[in-house]
Amino acid sequence: MIDIKLIREQKDVVKENIKKKFQDQKLPLVDEIADMDQEYRTIKLRGDELRALKNTKSSQIGQLIRDGKRDEAEEVKQEVSAMNDEITSLTEREEALQQEIQKRMMVIPNIIDESVPVGKDDTENVEIEKYGEPFVPAYEIPYHADIIESFQGLDKEASGRTSGNGFYYLMGDIARLHEATIAYARDFMIDKGFTYCIPPFMIRSDVVTGVMSFEEMDAMMYKIEGEDLYLIGTSEHSMIGKFKGQIIDEKKLPIAMTSYSPCFRKEVGAHGIEERGLYRVHQFEKQEMVVLCKPEDAMDWYHKMWSYTVEFFRSLDVPVRTLECCSGDLADLKVKSCDVEAWSPRQQKYYEVGSCSTLGDAQARRLGIRMKTETGNQFLATLNNTVIASPRSLIAILECGYQADGSIKIPKVLQPYMGGKQKIELN
Repeated sequence: MIDIKLIREQKDVVKENIKKKFQDQKLPLVDEIADMDQEYRTIKLRGDELRALKNTKSSQIGQLIRDGKRDEAEEVKQEVSAMNDEITSLTEREEALQQEIQKRMMVIPNIIDESVPVGKDDTENVEIEKYGEPFVPAYEIPYHADIIESFQGLDKEASGRTSGNGFYYLMGDIARLHEATIAYARDFMIDKGFTYCIPPFMIRSDVVTGVMSFEEMDAMMYKIEGEDLYLIGTSEHSMIGKFKGQIIDEKKLPIAMTSYSPCFRKEVGAHGIEERGLYRVHQFEKQEMVVLCKPEDAMDWYHKMWSYTVEFFRSLDVPVRTLECCSGDLADLKVKSCDVEAWSPRQQKYYEVGSCSTLGDAQARRLGIRMKTETGNQFLATLNNTVIASPRSLIAILECGYQADGSIKIPKVLQPYMGGKQKIELN
């Protein structure tokens, strides 16, 4: 959510930003908010004046009665009563306007960074840089589900019986490799100075609406029936929510955390759920980075964070590239975002394995997270980034480590987490 001062003082900037995000249907909201805000401030001023005048008048009544001026006292009482009625009416209108302004402000997109390329959707995202040489071996690499099944490591038939499409059983060395990657990601980020955290896996609706747009919530979140609780789609949600309503001494910033969680997503939309494989599923596991910092430090942290994901995948011998997200591909709360994509030697193309975003003070403003400074309390900046989301990271390791004999070469950094095992071999 942006500062309403931007609409009061720089409506054209807000409108131009909406146009860059190809959300022209939201343009009328800016003028509606401006008009309602003007009425709100006028009403509030009138209400404050009336309250002050009422207090003055009320204090006169007792003295008038003591002076024997009962008729005058009665007139003042009637004036005060009329003021009370008007104050009640103004307060009701003030509260209604507040709600309407808030409702509209929640769907106005954040102001994107000047460096963000303008484009309509993800087809217009811009490649920044490649890391590692993309390769295609002389032998054929099977589909990842077939690779896993060759080791008796996947059972989607059973998960279909227990849970339906979009879920899976991982077993044996494949399950172990999956968890080894998660454990390594945890230790990798701890070594970078991040505090490890396991957050709640369910959060209330006021936290959900504080960390994401309504459109994202409807497309992603599973609601717990009969309760004000949602399953998290990423641990960023509960990690940022941890600081809801808090005032943090600026001397304690930055706060850098890395969190593990299972994640649950409806995956509503054009992509759909993958029938056989594990690329797009309802349930997965994730190691996340979350940073709270001073606004002026946010861009430095942004570049540092995505570079950690690149470093992580290169340590697994997986070639990656970074992709700058264009304006139309940015969620409404984001200021700037880039994707990290892993190379698929089977498909001979890159696919998304992580996303890094800086959100300015949008989440902090929605959740009331401030930093205490010498000049007063201010909203801070929040950032998030994927270290890994598995099974997508598992797919990258399987494809890049697939050998001509059908075995899987385990990256050296994961071998200690696999009991020293260097390969997963066919029985």
